[in-house]
Order: sequence, then C-alpha cells, then structure tokens
Amino acid sequence: MQTESLPVELRYWPIKRYRDIYKKSLDDIEEFWGQEARKLEWFRTWDKVLDWDLPFAKWFPGGMLNASYLCVDRHVKTWRRNKVAIYWEGEKGEERTLSYSQLYREVNRLAFALQKLGVKDGDRVAIYLPMIPELAIAMLATARIGAIHTVVFSGFSSIALADRINDTEAKVLITADGGFRRGKIIRLKELVDTALESTPSLEKVIIVKRTGQEIGMKEGRDLWYHEIIRDAETNVPPLPIESTHPLYILYTSGTTGKPKGIVHSTGGYLVYINSIYKWVFDIQEESVYWCTADVGWVTGHSSIVYAPLMHGASIVIHEGAPDYPKPDRWWEIIEKYKVTIFYTSPTAIRMFMRYGEEWPKKHDLESLTILGSVGESINPEAWMWYFKKIGGERCPIVDTWWQTETGGVMISPAPGIGLVPLKPGSATLPLPGIDAEVVDENGRPTSTGVRGYLIIKKPWPGMLMTLYRDPERYKQAYWSRFPNAFYTGDYCMMDEDEYFWLLGRADEVLKIAGHRMGTMELESAIVSHPAVAEAAVIGKPHEIKGETIVVFAILKQGYSPSEELKKDLTGHLRKIVGPVATPEQIYFVSKLPKTRSGKIMRRVLKALVSDKPIGDLTTLEDKASVEEAKRAYEEFKRIMTQ
Repeated sequence: MQTESLPVELRYWPIKRYRDIYKKSLDDIEEFWGQEARKLEWFRTWDKVLDWDLPFAKWFPGGMLNASYLCVDRHVKTWRRNKVAIYWEGEKGEERTLSYSQLYREVNRLAFALQKLGVKDGDRVAIYLPMIPELAIAMLATARIGAIHTVVFSGFSSIALADRINDTEAKVLITADGGFRRGKIIRLKELVDTALESTPSLEKVIIVKRTGQEIGMKEGRDLWYHEIIRDAETNVPPLPIESTHPLYILYTSGTTGKPKGIVHSTGGYLVYINSIYKWVFDIQEESVYWCTADVGWVTGHSSIVYAPLMHGASIVIHEGAPDYPKPDRWWEIIEKYKVTIFYTSPTAIRMFMRYGEEWPKKHDLESLTILGSVGESINPEAWMWYFKKIGGERCPIVDTWWQTETGGVMISPAPGIGLVPLKPGSATLPLPGIDAEVVDENGRPTSTGVRGYLIIKKPWPGMLMTLYRDPERYKQAYWSRFPNAFYTGDYCMMDEDEYFWLLGRADEVLKIAGHRMGTMELESAIVSHPAVAEAAVIGKPHEIKGETIVVFAILKQGYSPSEELKKDLTGHLRKIVGPVATPEQIYFVSKLPKTRSGKIMRRVLKALVSDKPIGDLTTLEDKASVEEAKRAYEEFKRIMTQ
C-alpha cells in the first residue's frame, strides 16, 4: 500500500526512527531486555539477563516474580481496585462484570481450594473450560501457587484431552458441566468422563456449573467449583516463582504426529508480552481490550489473560460464535462496552465481508482506536474492508505475526512506539529485539521480492524453553534446519522497503508439475476477485503433475455460481499467479469447514477430493459445511462419468 493513500494521521513516524531504535535493540540484546524487565515488579532481581546454551535459553535466572501478582495484586493496591477487569458476555446475552478487586478475591479463593486439594509448586493442572471468567481465574490461581497449567481447547475431543492430561501427568482438571455454542449445549462433562477412563494421574475434577444440565458425579473425584470456593480464604500470598520456572504448557495440534507440548517460562514470557503489548496495542488506562480468540490457544493466553491484565486494561470475554444469533453480534458488543482495541482473525473479517457492510453500519464503532489481525496473513482486500468499514479509516491495523512457540508478537506495526507507514497484507517490520531474516534453502539472505524461509537469529525472552519432556525433538524441529537460527516453518518475502510479507506455512505447499506454490498465495489471489468472499485451496493427487489445484469458494452477495464465473476465476488466477496455477476444479459453497477458532480445515477438503477418510471432526464448527462440500464433489463426479 502506498503511504499517500492513508489518512495523514497514520503517516506521522519517520521510518528512520524505527531503524535507529531497532538497531540499538540488537546491538546489545541483554542490555535491551534487561531494561524492559525492570518495568515489572520482581520479588528478587535476576542474577543475569540471559544464560544462552544454544538452543536453550534461560532468561533472568535467579529472578523471582509471580504472574498472578502482576496481573491482579499490584492493581488492587491502587485506584484500579474498583476498575473493571473483565466484561463477560455469554452467548445468550448474560453479563458478568468483575472489578480487579473481585477478580483478586476469586483468584485467591480458587488458589486456596487448589492448595487444600494438595496442588503444590510444580504440579500440573489441566483446564478444559468454555469462554467464561473462570477460565482466566483458573489460570491465575494456578500460577499463584506455582503450579503449571495446561489449557485444553474446549472444542477438543475426549481423546485429545486424555492425551494432554497423560503427557503432563496432570493432577487436577478444572472443567464445566457444559458450554453453549450456536444455541446448543456442548456436553463437556460427558467428554471428560470418557477421557478420564484412561488418565491414571488425575486425582480430582473441579466442575463449574455453567449450563445447569444434569451430569454424572463420581464420588471422591468430582467436586463442584462453587462448593469448594464457598468458604475459601481470600488472601493466599502469591508464591515467589523462579524466572525459569514453567508458567504453562500448551500443545500445538497438527494433522499428523504427536502434538508438541510448548513450555513457556514465567519471567522471560511475562517480560516479553508486557513490552510488546504496549508497543503493538498502545494500551492505555482507559483501554477496553477485546481479543476474540479462544483462551485455548496461545493468542488467548497472551492477548486475553496475561498481557492486558498486567497492563491493568479492561478486557472483554465473549462466549459464542461471532455471527450468532445475528451477523452483527461482534459489532453490538463493541458498541456496548466501548471497545477501544479489537483483535481478531482474517478468517472472521472475510466472513463479515460476505455478510455485507450494512451490519457494522448499524452500530456506533467510534470507540475503536486500534484494530489487530492475528492467526494468518490478511489479504489486502480484507485489510482494506477492515480499515474502512470497521475502523472508519481512522484506526491503524496492526497485522501481527507470531506463533505458539514465540509466546507473543514478533513482526507487526507498533503504534505504542510510533507507527510506520502501513501496507495492506504486510506485517511490516520486526519489533525491537527481534532479529528476523528471510533466507533461501542454503540459509543465504534472499533478494527483494523473492520468497524464502523466515528465521530468527537471536534469542528473545518470549521464546519457548523446550518441548515438554522432549528436548531432542525441540532441537530437531526448530534448530536443525538452519545453523544457529530458530526456524519458524513459514514462508516469507521482503519488499524494497524491507517490509515482511508472510506467505503461509512452508509445509502448506502444493507441488504442481515441479512448481511449489503456497496455499495462502493462491487463496489470496482468488479472494482478490470481486466475486469471492472467501476461499480454500487444496491439492489433489495427480499421476503426472504430482498435484492439481482444487478451489472451494464462497461468493459475495449479489453473485451466483455459474460456469462462466468459474472460467473468469480461472483466468483471474492464471493472470495473478501464472499459467501453472490453473485449477482443475472450482466448487462454490456457502461455508467452509472450520475449527471453532476460525481456521479452515483444509485436510478435510483434501480428503474429500482424494476419496480418503475424512478423519476426526471433533473441532469442526459446523458439520453441514462438510456435507455441502461433499455434495458438490459428488455432483461433479456424477457429471464427469455420464
């Protein structure tokens, strides 16, 4: 995007100033991060900033602090004690508001109850909850007493839950009788009961009453949340925690292989996200911060719980789907709570584009000051719609790149330091202290406009410590591809201004007649057509070409499926990407199979067109999407065999 096309207020920071700050941060990373660490309250100062035994980093060893204290206690000592910490909005419109004082009491009560159950420093606690305030409370209570939490996304199956409990040897599980999703009850306790048939380490289950449905209770094991905190003490001193003590374990899930248990430290992680969330989101005292992610993902850990609460912001937690019961649900919430910072995914933005601009127009969104994008690269068309229709052409968009492994944002605009010129589709530049580079197969820096692999050349405080109980896999997965560098697994390109353009996962690549193309590149090209709201591209095995391109596309309102439109889209894709990007088939559908976190389940579509078993659909948001895709494919096969 050319700078001139942005309103003048978004063009105020000379790029040279960024370069100067960035260079200084890399000249001496220990001095730089040491200064950032002093912005937190420590019970004991560290012995050294970094103990670096490549690829294992120990940040601020010897330092003592506590995540729960930083998120709650220090605020109740100030005027913030009566400030709103959490605005909660249930799917059916229920409301709960917790001040920092109330949050403090709830965290202490649960911490006391956990201690009474025998949970101590270093024990693992599994959390399997819907998006309710008790999810954040459980994380903070666990951290308060030195235990390590592992949050399991409530959309996961009983098998996935059991695997994570067993891998961590969790002692206690905090769950709920159920949750609500699109008007239906998700029976979490039933899934828990199935999972616990094969979890020998699990001793106690704490159950939050959310739906009120009848559930089975196993005597001696199952306990009601409201009963165990009823007479609990409200002043449990936060345990001083060594900086390198694990704060949490969070599992990444892939289509194959055992999920990786990402271990994040306490001190390094908290220092990092405290700094970057100030830089990226410019959090102020009056900020009302809403990240729409589920806390079951790292985005929720950093962007809903730890960073905003450390900054004393008011956060919004929403239980439910983004377009239920109507497509303006999110815009209604923004207007209701006067949200100032809004952080969501490109997938959600493209969905709202399809519904049309009349829905956000019904609501006053003037409170918004900063918009964020996370989870995948945002295509320019979605960026512009977000900028114009939601931000009213006045809110900068912080297009953030990061991973579960990085702990927090790595590449992004940073209004809290000073905004650089924005380019729709680019995450712009690395944050201070992040030594990022794009390299070729041999580890050499790529030329301008040439796709390569994104690597990080220096350690940073938010980085994962290791993989849980698997240090060799940690070294192999992240540090063996390029010497002395962290391999992100993402494709990237740098332009003439040294801006970074993320191009999707290096393993999400189609190999067509010897040509390698990323699915994100192809999907972005398809979505740039005026008729297409959203698309998923997958590869279908082919005896001669290796793979062929298959497109599933959702059309915008006002466009109808036709053979003529298929030809037009094919020509559009060939024009943008090249003749090799000619799709074998284009299917028009009204919805794509997605997880409840909004990610497209491309493996499901690939299995369909390859006539292979679809596999586990536990995390699928709407099974009707699979049936529709299947009908479209079956109809195509029928026509071809006539």
